[in-house]
Amino acid sequence: MDPSYPPSATARRAAAIARHLAGLSPRDAAAVAAALEPSACLSYAPPESSEPAPAFSPLELRSLLDGHHLRERDWAFRAMEESPLFCQRRSGGKVFVSPDYNEGKEGQREATMRRVGYLARRGVFRGWLTEPGPDAELRKLALLECLGMYDHSLAIKIGVHFFLWGSAIKFLGTKRHHDKWLSDTENYVIKGCFSMTELGHGSNVRGIETVATYDIKTREFVINTPCESAQKYWIGGAANHATHTIVFAQLHINGRNEGVHAFVAQIRDEHENVMPNIQIADCGHKIGLNGVDNGRIWFNNIRVPRENLLNLVADVLPDGQYVSTIDDPDQRFAAFLSPLTLGRVNIAVNAVYISKRRLLPLLAKACLMSSAGNFMKRMYVKRTPELNKSIHIYSSALKATLTWQNMTTLQECREACGGQGLKTENRIGIFKAEFDVQSTFEGDNNVLMQQVSKALYAEFLTAKRKNQPFKGLGLEHLNGPCPVIPDYLTSGTLRSSSFQMDLLCLRERDLLKRFTTEVSNYLAQGENREKALMLSYQLAEDLARAFTERTILQIFLEDEKNIPTGSLKDILGLLRSLYVMVCIDESASFLRYGCLSRENVAAARKEVMTLCSELRPHALAIVSSFGIPDAFLSPLAFDWIEANARSSGNE
Repeated sequence: MDPSYPPSATARRAAAIARHLAGLSPRDAAAVAAALEPSACLSYAPPESSEPAPAFSPLELRSLLDGHHLRERDWAFRAMEESPLFCQRRSGGKVFVSPDYNEGKEGQREATMRRVGYLARRGVFRGWLTEPGPDAELRKLALLECLGMYDHSLAIKIGVHFFLWGSAIKFLGTKRHHDKWLSDTENYVIKGCFSMTELGHGSNVRGIETVATYDIKTREFVINTPCESAQKYWIGGAANHATHTIVFAQLHINGRNEGVHAFVAQIRDEHENVMPNIQIADCGHKIGLNGVDNGRIWFNNIRVPRENLLNLVADVLPDGQYVSTIDDPDQRFAAFLSPLTLGRVNIAVNAVYISKRRLLPLLAKACLMSSAGNFMKRMYVKRTPELNKSIHIYSSALKATLTWQNMTTLQECREACGGQGLKTENRIGIFKAEFDVQSTFEGDNNVLMQQVSKALYAEFLTAKRKNQPFKGLGLEHLNGPCPVIPDYLTSGTLRSSSFQMDLLCLRERDLLKRFTTEVSNYLAQGENREKALMLSYQLAEDLARAFTERTILQIFLEDEKNIPTGSLKDILGLLRSLYVMVCIDESASFLRYGCLSRENVAAARKEVMTLCSELRPHALAIVSSFGIPDAFLSPLAFDWIEANARSSGNE
């Protein structure tokens, strides 16, 4: 460089660094050298080596969280671990089972069917449709939960066959349908699907366009797809494997529309050929659940016998006379949708299983929501006609809330795991893609929560009109005086179960009154009922959330009450308190509607951190209480360094 030119900025910085280093004392120079030494490599230590021994029995907590059939669950897990069909692989010194997500769409579908066949041969489905009683139904739900932990596609494929097709035959059909189809369904002689959703009608089942016209001369129903928006869409099992389907269609008799009814139609013969006058197309590749063969179906005036109408609720006599055990059309329509209730129960329950401040609140929610799922299952298997309305409201609220929470949990876990959360083998991203459908599957979550608010509105009006106390849905708290919240909340008060129930009841009570008042004001202004409810959407949303969160707390308190004094009860108290504090922290409604002051909301937020610190030493034992075998987890849950070593051979 020509010395006559001024030095560049780079040269000046280099000269300054040289002068700085030259002026270091020997001690400072040694410190710099030490800082430049490579740090020790990270190593993995199993959490059991540093965590204290559990302060409670994880098996006791598992009994509470799973609720029933622990032995059968473990048997189902072992059955999957024992078969090569479930893709055993070794990583980091551990053996795992998980689907091969690198397979193409068709490969995943056929793998799912092979697993279904294996489980059928092992007797997993024995009694799922033919064995009566609540215990048999709870066993079925427990086993399906285990299958869903392996692969959501597997659970959905089985769920469509048993819980939608099978439940429709069982609960909407009569003896002639049971004798003809239940045993063959349970043994997979036939493969069923459920044709309700249409291209133009998802949640709006009442508006579906498929038509079934009764032909008095031949005593048959003629089922037709009158337009493209009426094509049956997203029908699980239809694209490849289903032989029969339940078709939901508008029933026309002598020019009169009797509303939506359910019919049995065969769509493939014994050689898997599509039946005449039926067209089936594939819905294509999806962001998840590619092990399920979703299809589209068009019916071109196919004919089915009169006896194929599922006639528990309504029937058509040979001469074309329409008869029904339910006179009210709305109640009759609700009865036809009853098979969906079990699906919502199952979705809510399955949604549960999936840094301290980030993850421990999610763990608390998972535990309380497990209790809510068990409550929902117990109510369903002991159902009576009088409970149908409550089952619909509870299942709608819990299905929406638990599936939303499922996606929140998965996203937080993905971020907490950094780049490892992106790897398919660690399954978080796969779960995100596959469980996202639950937000709209078996009912759009937002629509379901609107239904909850509408139902509460109707309960409020009925109680006031008849001047009767509230009964059912946990609304009895509305019969008593309004709870009073202290001006200053201490830690002890915040953790008090009576305070927690008072607070959540106060919010629900206040929102219910605000909602009914706002709807009434719109009605007084000349709006119709549906428009008035729609205009009150924001209050309706807050009310449905308040009802659900109070319900979850109330259910858990009942379970907690049955646990004897001791370490487990103490842990349950911490989980419950953390759940309530997080509800306060995450919802603006407590502050927005004046249930809590700003100071008390801040106190609750501070209490979250304190509770997380107290719960942290017990986190591993709580997670172990979920009862999920190691093989159903992923390498990230164990020695993730060894799993990524060059010697592992993983790519």
